[in-house]
Amino acid sequence: MAPSVGSLWRSWLVIGVLVVLLAVIAWRTGGPARMGEAVRSGSELFLVVLPNLILGFLLAGFLHVLLPSHLIVSWMGHGSGFRGLMVGTAAGMLTPGGPFTHFPILGSLLSKGAGVGPICAYIAAWSLVGLNRFLVWELPILGPRVACVRFLASVGLPPFIGWLGGLLYRAFYLST
Repeated sequence: MAPSVGSLWRSWLVIGVLVVLLAVIAWRTGGPARMGEAVRSGSELFLVVLPNLILGFLLAGFLHVLLPSHLIVSWMGHGSGFRGLMVGTAAGMLTPGGPFTHFPILGSLLSKGAGVGPICAYIAAWSLVGLNRFLVWELPILGPRVACVRFLASVGLPPFIGWLGGLLYRAFYLST
């Protein structure tokens, strides 16, 4: 289920270089006080986000153990076609939470046999037409006219993005 260390090293390298670069800039512009401020700020953010990270990864772990692979492959696998795109879209629209919840779940679904197209549809639906955000934020703040127009303008995009993502993945994957 977890990505291999080999697949993560590039990410660690890029982030590590950025941290070192920013640490040098912080040191040169404010010395130890600025460095301490940066470490304190990052630590506070980490402690605020930590409960969501733990819960998101636990949720992904339970889904990984409890959802049978054949069910994921059947409903969201590479051969699931339009149904897979719609399941990914519906799941993305209905699942509340932020990236700390969604991406561990998506990693678990991929490892159980979900296709790239349905995963792309899920991410697009979560980003564009999440019902939780629509009901809690957009309707009350933007009003029903603007919120509904924005929602209707976006609702057809996730299946298309999923279809296109699956097509591009197959084209790139088969060409290597």
